[in-house]
Amino acid sequence: MTRRIEAVLLSLLSLGVMAPAAAQDGNTGPPPLIDREIFFGDPELAGATLSPDGEHIAFLKPYEGVRNVWVKRTDEPFDAARPVTADQRRPIPQFFWSWDSRYILFVQDRAGDENFNLYAVDPSAEPAEESGVPPARNLTDAENVRVALYALPKKRPDTTYIGMNDRDPAWHDLYEVTLSSGERKLIRENTERISRWVFDLDGELRLAVRSPVSGETEILRVDEDGFTPIYTCSVFETCDPARFHPNGRQVYMVTNHGDADLIRLTLLDVETGNETIVESDPENRVDLAGAIFSERTDELVGTVYVDDRPRINWRNDEWEEDYETLRARLPGLDVGVGSSTLDESLWIVGARGDVEPGRTYLFDRESGELTLQYEIRERLPREHLASMMPIRYESSDGLEIPAYLTLPKGVEPRNLPTLVVPHGGPWARDSWGYNPLAQFFANRGYAVLQPNFRGSTGYGKAFVDAGNGEWGDAMQDDITAGVKYLIEQGIADPGRVGIFGGSYGGYAVLAGLAFTPDVYAAGVSLVGPSNLLTLLNSIPPYWEAERTTLHERMGDPNDPEDRERLMRQSPLFSADEIRAPLLVIQGANDPRVKKAESEQIVVALRERGFPVEYLLAPDEGHGFARPVNNLAAFAAAERFLAMHLDGRFQEGGSPEVMQRLEEITVDPATVELPAGLDAPPSSGAGSGSGAR
Repeated sequence: MTRRIEAVLLSLLSLGVMAPAAAQDGNTGPPPLIDREIFFGDPELAGATLSPDGEHIAFLKPYEGVRNVWVKRTDEPFDAARPVTADQRRPIPQFFWSWDSRYILFVQDRAGDENFNLYAVDPSAEPAEESGVPPARNLTDAENVRVALYALPKKRPDTTYIGMNDRDPAWHDLYEVTLSSGERKLIRENTERISRWVFDLDGELRLAVRSPVSGETEILRVDEDGFTPIYTCSVFETCDPARFHPNGRQVYMVTNHGDADLIRLTLLDVETGNETIVESDPENRVDLAGAIFSERTDELVGTVYVDDRPRINWRNDEWEEDYETLRARLPGLDVGVGSSTLDESLWIVGARGDVEPGRTYLFDRESGELTLQYEIRERLPREHLASMMPIRYESSDGLEIPAYLTLPKGVEPRNLPTLVVPHGGPWARDSWGYNPLAQFFANRGYAVLQPNFRGSTGYGKAFVDAGNGEWGDAMQDDITAGVKYLIEQGIADPGRVGIFGGSYGGYAVLAGLAFTPDVYAAGVSLVGPSNLLTLLNSIPPYWEAERTTLHERMGDPNDPEDRERLMRQSPLFSADEIRAPLLVIQGANDPRVKKAESEQIVVALRERGFPVEYLLAPDEGHGFARPVNNLAAFAAAERFLAMHLDGRFQEGGSPEVMQRLEEITVDPATVELPAGLDAPPSSGAGSGSGAR
């Protein structure tokens, strides 16, 4: 993904200094149940993005039941918009404008396989009779190939630079694509383990990021006769070229190389290798989360830090003045610039908070006019949502764990059914703001805890490194400590604690049930790995650059000592310790956590005669994109959790959702493991490990 697109997403989701969350209302009784479709169905409108010339706004809206891209003139009402894509199988996940405003580019995979192709559509073209939308051109048109987008140069608006792993599944060759003609030209064949190519502001190839077998990251200058190394960081460090400085000699680096604990922003001279520090967190608390650049002047205008709540350090007076004006007019909300015209006279502004999914405005910087465009999920009753509170607690070894707690509204926070929701990654983090999972389950009466356990990013190098080799051990103990903290505070009923998570969070569900069987009364694992050995041995080819990092941070299956530990840390081999009911949810086409990870634990529990429920969506991958699948999964999850934790739940659902739930529900008796995979014996390695 290009830095431009990353900046847009970061701005929309994270910018702003948050106002304190509203205090919980008195014990007025629980709010009414909010229909799950309002939480997890398609939003009516979302993702508004200005064309660089300011003439049009593109956005996402369902078309014939599937989320697609629509376009309207900026001065038109939204009901005058017209669709420009018509995918009937899968929602469009992401789109963006070309710099000359001629094309909308979007990516799409097939049924969640993550083999994304890049498409272009001219929104001014005549609609095709059969589809009702302008024809979209597949610029990459390749099977079993994942496209990487490297650059959309402003000075070459008809050009994009992409990577394609069509020659070698592990590494992307560099191509130049002409948007108007679709012509694709090979620029560089990747035989040097290059994980990313970096272009300057003129669209010239200047740097390459190499991932040697050692696991280090090398920043290489691209010379006429080859590459010159100019910067290196270890497997446990971050160093990433963010954007070239307007002077063309220096590149902004996001890095914690050397003695630095926190990720900071530096400037690296690509000729001399000299590095100067631009900024680290002024409060010395968290990593740099992002840098904001003006697309008009290309200067750095601000830096973002995600602490308990996000904050910005402004470096440009005009941007800061406009930002403070917006904050004053949108009190209590997190304000961010989602997109702008190239001259930056118009901004699309997003405003959101813990109980506000988002309002989208058009801001005229010259006149000061701020015009509401739409509310995201306008049917969601904001008055019934619950405040999210940053908290801190200690793990058993004294490490402070940052977390977020959402308490159900209208009831006394005593002896509540409680749901722990560990995030995925695990090299990621939760942050403050509207979270549909937290709000959905708080509406069902649960206290919801989202812990940023060790290994989570954002809190410095030492905090991430504290998770090395600790899957199922200290990382899991951090989660368990959060449960104990809520019990000690009198918030959680110790007999009604559940755990729900996806990806690494799904692993934490299985580990929690297997390694701390006395803690949880139920668990829901979504695409969660059960066997760390098979997980590491089946990573996608395009993750080759990350293989050594995974081995260093988790363990190497080929190392006998690591292998023994990975077996012990794999919930599959302690399946006979599980005593709490389990619901397993999986996408059949997941390239990261393959369905065998879920089916191994289903078979293991089935073989010992322990009840387990299983949902398998044949048209999904690593997480569910189709709303009907999401709604079916959450219908099953809330019923399952209510049965075992005595929370509230919504009976039934629409006929379409209930039919889909029936279609994706699998009888565990019918599950067969692939050849070469056998269910572990009833007492295997790691069995009986007990609480960690």
